[in-house]
Amino acid sequence: MKFSYNWLRELVDGLSAPAGELARRITLKTAECEGVEETGGDWIIEVDNKSLTHRPDLWGHYGMAREVAAIFGKKLVDPVKRRDIPGAPAIGVRIEDYSLCPRYSALALDHVTVRPSPGWMAERLKSVGLNAINNIVDVTNYVMAELAQPMHAFDAAKLQGGIVVRRAGSGEEIAALNGESYKLDASNLVIADGSGAVAIAGVIGGAGSSICESTTRIVLESANFNASSVRKTSSRLKLRTDASMRFEKAQDPMNTIRGLERALELLEQVCPGIRLAGGVADAYRPAPPPAPIALPVEWLSRKLGRAMGPSEVRAILESLEFQVTETGAGVFSVVAPSWRATKDVCTKDDLVEEIGRMVGYDSIVPAAPLAPVRAPHANPQREFQHRVREMAAAQGFTEVKNYSFVSEEMARAFSLDPSAHVEVANPIAADQNLLRRSLLPGIWKNIRDNARYFDSFRLFEIGRAIALEGETPHFAAAIFSKGDGAAGLYELKRLAECLLPGASARPAESSESYEHPHRVANIVHGETALGRLFEFHPRMVELGRAAVLDMDLALMEKMQRPRPRYEPLRRFPASAFDLSVVAPGRALIADVEAELSRHAGRDLLSIAFLGDFALEDGRRSLSFRLTAGAWDRTLTSEEVNAMRSSIIEGLRQSGFELRL
Repeated sequence: MKFSYNWLRELVDGLSAPAGELARRITLKTAECEGVEETGGDWIIEVDNKSLTHRPDLWGHYGMAREVAAIFGKKLVDPVKRRDIPGAPAIGVRIEDYSLCPRYSALALDHVTVRPSPGWMAERLKSVGLNAINNIVDVTNYVMAELAQPMHAFDAAKLQGGIVVRRAGSGEEIAALNGESYKLDASNLVIADGSGAVAIAGVIGGAGSSICESTTRIVLESANFNASSVRKTSSRLKLRTDASMRFEKAQDPMNTIRGLERALELLEQVCPGIRLAGGVADAYRPAPPPAPIALPVEWLSRKLGRAMGPSEVRAILESLEFQVTETGAGVFSVVAPSWRATKDVCTKDDLVEEIGRMVGYDSIVPAAPLAPVRAPHANPQREFQHRVREMAAAQGFTEVKNYSFVSEEMARAFSLDPSAHVEVANPIAADQNLLRRSLLPGIWKNIRDNARYFDSFRLFEIGRAIALEGETPHFAAAIFSKGDGAAGLYELKRLAECLLPGASARPAESSESYEHPHRVANIVHGETALGRLFEFHPRMVELGRAAVLDMDLALMEKMQRPRPRYEPLRRFPASAFDLSVVAPGRALIADVEAELSRHAGRDLLSIAFLGDFALEDGRRSLSFRLTAGAWDRTLTSEEVNAMRSSIIEGLRQSGFELRL
């Protein structure tokens, strides 16, 4: 937002501070200043719009001048000369839904001559980033830049009947002033006449009723529209204008008549001979007056962090045109002005901000708040997920955070029905209209994006899979490599075992379309399925191999073991021996380990897989190291041999051969 220094000086009586000083004081009190630039004998102060988001009044010079007057202790000059506009309205105005349009004011004028604006107006508009078009349109833009009240001018000869503010019909179209045509629906508010829509309310006018060189009669619109409605329409049409940006901030309904009065004065200057064709048409349903806010000065001082006197507080608020009444000793009743009562100032905390910025936050001595120290409530889920993060990071994985949105195309890529997803009513982008049912689409995108720059990487995400019936926390991890990549599945299997001791991988009976058909397994704990371990199908990842682990965190948390307790070191030595078991080629190592453990007895301490060897007949020789020991003594060689013999005999009865 650009502000003209000369314009501000006209609105603040006696203002003599240089432009640089003015910009510095504005920066400290009101906004973030991006710079000051000299242009044609004027200084242009550019303010970051984001800092004015909650201040609809500061989208015009008069509102900023009010701030400047309060900061420098000067008198504000009202540019609007109040005047009676007698006579019956020359045009009818009707509003169908006052919640979408609280007020619509219009004024008809004739004896209009359309021509270029005088140099002073064209230069002033240009200095604040607005293009000069003609004297009629330039006046509406001038009022918008001065009073923050967007206006629009219709060619009265092109209107058929009175004006109706209504919802658009389904499929209704309008050709706009920017040369584009827009198809509307019932969520859009339009200004219409007897023939149809002539403007998109709060956004842009229609080309069919625009001002041209042959225009001799005009209708000036000065209206107020619902901020949310304008924002939704602007977003849906992908069209943001100077008017829509101001209406989105919730403008003051009391400002519409002031806008007409100011526009009439300017039109009489730039269009000599112009005449009123009737009185003001004003459709208006007054909103309830803003509720008074009780402001105890003692509470204010404590909240602000510095002592404030009642007289100082009152002087500051009244300089900003708040109504202040003392209702008790050190207690004020404060009523916000109409331009601050629209989604801006409504609580006493808002008033603390007003006082704080005017006295300067640099005048407050920093001090730590005095508050009782209490231990936070235990959050088992957060603690568990924190341990999962630590475990994954310790094994070289980098955490990623993806949006919770996916496109229909991405859902289908993972065999997911788009209709089974929760659909976003107002998506942030066209390709993010569904809430994700799985973390895998985001992980897949991470792999594709990073594969262009890295030969290998590891990443993981903790997030929620969102279904129609509820949300479930999930853990997803991936290992990518442009080389062989065969170890990725084993690394992720080990990660699953670390995250939940006792978890194991079991071959899956079938695979999804995005999974490698021969490299997919279920992660189970006992009889409970926890997730999936697989490699992406080669068509999904073309630059290498990507192994993925996807687990249900809620089930993992339920099955986690109690935290290990301290156990003393073993006092007696253990004994170990190796066994090589001949098993079928497709036998699972976990099944063989289970058989070894079943026949070993209670003195077995651990089983370690050493490796396998392929035999000529297609079978495999699996080698294990078994460690035996007792807590209260050293096992004798006879006891160790008895364990070994028991294991061998049990394996033979189960159909296994041993290489002794």
